[in-house]
Formats: sequence, structure tokens, C-alpha cells
Amino acid sequence: MKNYTNGNLRTFIKAFLIGCLLMVAKTGYTQTDSSKATTQDTTAVQAEQPKPATKKPVRNTFENMWILDNQTVIVPIHKTFQLDFMHRFGTWNNGYQDFFGLFGGINMRLGFNYVPIDKLLVGVSFTEYNLTWEGYAKYALIKQTQDGSIPVSATYYGDISIDTKEDPNGTLYPNFSDRLMYFHQLIIARKISDKFSVQIAPSVTHVNSAQGYLTGDTASDGSKIVGKSMHHDHYAIAFSGKMKLSNTLNLLVNYDQPLTKHITNNPAPNISAGLEVNTSSHVFQIIVGNYRFITPSRNNYYNNNDPTGYHGISSFLIGFNLIRLWNF
Repeated sequence: MKNYTNGNLRTFIKAFLIGCLLMVAKTGYTQTDSSKATTQDTTAVQAEQPKPATKKPVRNTFENMWILDNQTVIVPIHKTFQLDFMHRFGTWNNGYQDFFGLFGGINMRLGFNYVPIDKLLVGVSFTEYNLTWEGYAKYALIKQTQDGSIPVSATYYGDISIDTKEDPNGTLYPNFSDRLMYFHQLIIARKISDKFSVQIAPSVTHVNSAQGYLTGDTASDGSKIVGKSMHHDHYAIAFSGKMKLSNTLNLLVNYDQPLTKHITNNPAPNISAGLEVNTSSHVFQIIVGNYRFITPSRNNYYNNNDPTGYHGISSFLIGFNLIRLWNF
């Protein structure tokens, strides 16, 4: 308040002195000259007023919509088309025998994404594992602003996946609905500085067909009773971060923690890290982590690559994401 008052006092003194000079000036000054002086004075006063803080959204919280195995808060700009090529090698547990997983079991995904209207992305993808098709949508709810009036960005991500692998005996998928899985996630992120960004993303996965086991009991009709070894709904939370190393190179880290406790077959957490190289139209990420399914619902619900080694040898693998963007 003190600075603002002093500014007004200086402006008042300046205007008063100008007025005195005009009063004692020679009569040769015309109305046009007075108008110019008044205009200049008004401009000077306006120039000293503080500029209002901008409410523009922050830019480049993350470089693109992917951070390793997870979605980021980013939705590309309107009319952007994005092609994703994602690859995961096998785990490196066998060492040289499969060249640390590079010649082991692999998984690949192709994704096609488009932004038809501002803040909304829709997409479809095809993953090698179980010949899984996905349809998904992503909507930017709020965006962090430069003036801090909105401190975070928030985005909703929803995904439905279907396994299309052949089931000749009908034992894996007795019903068509057993092939379906659903994934919902709220992504909340903040750009802390030009070099650091963080995000937290709680999620819920719903599986129509949960694994079961024979309890040893028999129903009144003589049939064997099957108990559920896993719940249909699985809750988890992901923590991610980006550190900018240069204009084109970023360090990425991520941790996924399961929250639901199942009767058996509890999924393992995921720890991943990687480097990201970006240009105006390409992004390349090299990854070391535990997730291998790529599909978010399957990664969260079925991950059995334990980074801690609690259930045996710790299982890590190498992967990469290649992203290409076009703007129409």
C-alpha cells in the first residue's frame, strides 16, 4: 500500500507542476498544444499503474501426454493428431541367455489420438498382448495459471479395453463381457518451476472377470463353490515427476502403488525412470521399469514384476515410447 500511495503523490505533484507551467505559459500555446500536454500527462499516469497479473495457463508442464507408462495431465492443442509406438522388451532376469530381455518376450502397442475440440482428446489403440483393443478419452478440467489463481492442472482419463485373443475352449472368456476392463484416473499436476513438474494420479480399475479358486465346499446342488481370489475393483495411485536437463532432454521418474488388498495375487508396485528427448513434432522416451502390459488397466491389476524382489528375483525390463505429432 505504501508504494501505491507514493506513486499517486508523485503523479499529483507532476500534474500540479505541469498545470502551473501551462498557466504561466505564453498565449502563443494553442488548444492543440494543451491537448498534447494533457494526453502525454494521462499516458504518463497510466504507465505508472501496475499491470494486472496474467491469467494465462502455464506452458509445458510436461512435454506430451505420456510419462513412461502413465498418462500426463497434458491434452495437446486443438486439431492435433498423435501417433504412439510403444515397445516393451522381456525382463532381464535371464541375463545373457536372452540378452537381458532384448530377445525375450516382447509387447508392442500402436495408438492413434486426435483432439477434435479444445481440451478433449479421443483415441484408439491396439496392443500385442492378448490382441487388446482400447478406446479412451481425456479431458482437461482445469489448467494451472501463471498468476497462481489456479495452482494446479487437473485432467480426467477414461479407458475401456477388450481382449480379442481366440478362446477356442471358452474357458478364459465364458461370456463376451468377461473380455472387458475399465480404467478411470484423475490426474493432478503442478509445474513448480521451469525445470520441475510433478503430478499425482489416483485411479480405479474394474475387471468384469475376476480370478477365482475352488474353496473345497459344495453347494446344495452338488456344484463346487468358487471363491474370488481378487476383487473386481482395484484402486491405485501414481506419482510422477519431470526434471528438465536441457531444452531437449528431460529426466522422468514414476512410482505406481497398489492400494487394494486382494485375497491372493496382489499386484506388485511399479518403479520406473527414463530419459526423454523431444523436438517440435517428435518425442522419444527410453524406459527402465516393471510394467510390461502397456494397457493401464492390465498394468495396475495384473503386474507381477516385483521391483523389490519380495516374491523372488526383482524383475525389471527396458522399453521405449516413440511419439509423432501433426497439427492440422
